[in-house]
Formats: sequence, structure tokens, C-alpha cells
Amino acid sequence: MRLSRLFHSLNQTAQEQAVMEILELNEKTAPFGLMLTPEEAAQMIHVRNQLLYSYGRVELGFEVIRSLIDGFAASPYINDENYVPTLNELQEIFYYLKNETEDQIGDARLVEIMRQLFDEESGGSLELLKSNLEEYAYHYRREMQHNEFLPKEEE
Repeated sequence: MRLSRLFHSLNQTAQEQAVMEILELNEKTAPFGLMLTPEEAAQMIHVRNQLLYSYGRVELGFEVIRSLIDGFAASPYINDENYVPTLNELQEIFYYLKNETEDQIGDARLVEIMRQLFDEESGGSLELLKSNLEEYAYHYRREMQHNEFLPKEEE
């Protein structure tokens, strides 16, 4: 029984630390009118954990959440009212795309692609973003397959 309490305590401490790290980003997002509460940060971590489990992924840090916050805070389509729901949906889209592209695209590059499509082609619509990114993933996979079948040049 004591061992399970110890693990629960360690997990609780790690989650509290993660919440604090995410809240530190409020300094960067405040100029855009975007601020997370401790409860919202904890909710984002909970959503992240559920997504990782559902996609069969393992991630030790919280860099994806940090990257999404950094990458999307300046978007003209994100405001205080839709900030948390949008970030949670962006997490889901991110992990979906990581799986669909077989982790061949780096995290920073993927966030950059997502932001560009979100602001430019999707006009801030998460549904359009999903559709555009599904198409992007389809073409990306086709190109990867095509490159696999190209004859290798002799060295």
C-alpha cells in the first residue's frame, strides 16, 4: 500500500511541476490576451495524457503543449474564449499527424505547418485544419512511399 501512495505522490508532484511550467508561458501569451489558469493547465495535461494513451504514444516531457502555446498564441483566430478548447483540439490534431506521418516530421516543423494552415488556408477553422492536414498527411505518405521505391544510386 505504501508503494502505491509513493507513486501517486510522485505523479502528483510531476503534474504540479508541469502545471507550473505551462503557467510560466502566460508571460509570453499575456500580450495577446491569453492566460491559462492552473485548472486549465491541469486540464490540458489530462487531455494530453488521454491522447497519448489513445494513440499509443509515450512522451516524457510537455514540449508539445509548450510548442503549441508558443506557436499559436499570436494567431488572430485564437482569443481568450476559445484558447483552451483550441489548444486541446490542436493537441489531438498534432498527435494524429505524428502517427499519420510516422514521426518523420519534427515537432517544431509540424507545429509550424499546423499554424500556417490554421491561419492561412483554414481561416481559424479547426475542422478545415483537420481536413487540410489529412490531405497533407496523405500526400506526405505517398511521397514517402514513392521515395522508397526509387532506385538507390550507387555510391
